[in-house]
Amino acid sequence: MSELPPSVSPVGPVVHEALGHALAQLGLAVMVKDLASGRYEQCNEAAERLLGLPAGSALGAADPELFDAAQAVALRAADLQAQGAFQGVRAEHRLELAGERRELVAWRQVVNDVDGGAPKLLSVWQDQTEVRKRDAQLQTALAQIEQQQKAMEALRRDMEDNQVRDGVSGLYHRAHFEEQLRREADLSSREQREFALVAVAIDNLDEIRRVHGLEGCERVIEALGRLLRANTRAMDSPCRLGGERFVVLFSGVGLATSHSRMEHLRRACAQHIVSFNGQQIPFTVSMGVASFPHTAGAIDDLMRSADRALASAREKGGNRIVLASIQFVPAS
Repeated sequence: MSELPPSVSPVGPVVHEALGHALAQLGLAVMVKDLASGRYEQCNEAAERLLGLPAGSALGAADPELFDAAQAVALRAADLQAQGAFQGVRAEHRLELAGERRELVAWRQVVNDVDGGAPKLLSVWQDQTEVRKRDAQLQTALAQIEQQQKAMEALRRDMEDNQVRDGVSGLYHRAHFEEQLRREADLSSREQREFALVAVAIDNLDEIRRVHGLEGCERVIEALGRLLRANTRAMDSPCRLGGERFVVLFSGVGLATSHSRMEHLRRACAQHIVSFNGQQIPFTVSMGVASFPHTAGAIDDLMRSADRALASAREKGGNRIVLASIQFVPAS
């Protein structure tokens, strides 16, 4: 390279010396390489410390003599890139220096002396190892804080769930159900829409308790809770009112839709087997379906309507769904 593009300005000896001194004061490693031979002609003390070399040992040496083969090839590629860049180029390197892996940032620029000598490759190096370590430690700390925050949020949600959910079935408590029922009734009255209420009971629960004990009975209730949650939507409210009384509030749907969905649940329960103490406990459910406002126009009446339909299902042998009677209002 006998000529440089106009954008590369020559550097005089005074400026060169002042620049080298300034960079040394900032702890930056400065090296000057002859482009033709690839050997270093200048190397400040910071560069020697960075490379872990004895004083003056880098002068006259080439990269293959200072670094292993893979590192020398990477440095050579960065040199070639700088030679083709009019305004210099920045590169990052990970080098094994003095038995330690270092992360370095280097700026390479082709320069030309004012005396018309051969062009040189100036490189300024900065050790980023400790900065990167601190950044990595900070990111790790932030990730740990984020995990702790997520764990605390999950704990908070669990505590809130424990306040509104039954511990055995995982279904909502009575208080939550009654609040949702009032809201749904108010909304349905304003918007003239239907919603359904399903009363659910486990068939022969007393017999299951007698044969398998209280724990076996709770396993069945737990299984029913899982099946109820799996067969209802997020806006619905499957609840355990206490003991063996269960209800499902279906938001915005009527008798036909709620009956269809509960039929899937009835079949799932009949096919489900609860394993307990090496034994298998089969169970079935009976259900009564009522709707607002077709089978009842008030909350208390709606509950009684669903309970009457449930009682009818159990009287007919269980493992079935009975629809509440629809009210017919005589024409005035």
